[in-house]
Amino acid sequence: MTNVIYVTEEWLKKLQEELKYLKEVKRKEIAEKLKEAISFWDLSENSEYEDARNEQAAVEKRILDLEAQLKNVEVIEEGWEKKKSNRVIIGSVVEIENLETKELEKYQIVWSMESDILANPPRISNESPVWKALLWKKKNDVIKVKSNAWVTEYKILKIWE
Repeated sequence: MTNVIYVTEEWLKKLQEELKYLKEVKRKEIAEKLKEAISFWDLSENSEYEDARNEQAAVEKRILDLEAQLKNVEVIEEGWEKKKSNRVIIGSVVEIENLETKELEKYQIVWSMESDILANPPRISNESPVWKALLWKKKNDVIKVKSNAWVTEYKILKIWE
């Protein structure tokens, strides 16, 4: 049984673009590197050949991984169920307030393969403690985020589609 991978339309396009680049551009670049390295004749002590083969293996593995992921992808439509429930779900952007420090934080809730803490707003995955505490909550709900060392309470201030 295969696991469905939920992604946004934006992330699906990124995956498709990466796959296209690897197949159409990167493979050709590696083929040229291999061709050049083979021209040096002695392959047993040819570091350029070994490097190109390793790069080729990594690219082929990534292509297989992307193809497998794309077979199991289901696109989450913008705003699915939010319009009915106004709850935090995948794709939501959420502003929360730390009740102790009064600091505001803003996150987009995404699936693990889309997470990017450096994005603006940071994209947190369904594997994070914050996500687990936020899921299905509504505006003004208070959540507790637990780790091994601490518990922090947040209030949900805003939820955007």
